Amino acid sequence: MLHFFRFLFSRSFLWQIFFLLVAFAVLLLVVFYGLHWHTRQGNFIEVPNLQAKSIAEVETLLDEKKLNFEVIDSARFNPAYQPFAVIEQSPLAGEQVKKNRKIYLTLNPANYNEVRIPNVIQITRRSAESTLRAVGLEIGEISYRDNIGKDMVLQLRYDNAPIAPGEKLPKTSRVDLVLGNGIRPQ
Repeated sequence: MLHFFRFLFSRSFLWQIFFLLVAFAVLLLVVFYGLHWHTRQGNFIEVPNLQAKSIAEVETLLDEKKLNFEVIDSARFNPAYQPFAVIEQSPLAGEQVKKNRKIYLTLNPANYNEVRIPNVIQITRRSAESTLRAVGLEIGEISYRDNIGKDMVLQLRYDNAPIAPGEKLPKTSRVDLVLGNGIRPQ
């Protein structure tokens, strides 16, 4: 045991510990600065605003900045934008990213999806409006005619023409309701 303690405090052992610590410090510095260089620390590109731009404009703009893009969705039609224009982007405009980063885009489709008209005939106005809004239709004009069922839906109309349940209309179309006024027809 005494021989072991004598070795621990010997000059050769202390020199070996010193060299080991120096080698470890050099290794840490090489790894730290190597990673700093490899990951391009501090070398950022600002993401441009791609809102309402076409795919051709997006491609040109992102190529100049050395960024990539991927279209992830085009399901929600927004009439405020041109068909196939960018509605959303991730990361957002103004954020800092690295070179070759992928920007994810949501595009405006060419047109609304069509929805099937639900059967709301002979149900109350409140229920009919709720059901029509749930499928993506908007409520247009409300008119009344003589019928004993007050506020019961008698007919659906689109562009001043009657429409039947099950027909298809573009999403967000305005559907007019013809309701009963509670007066028995003569």
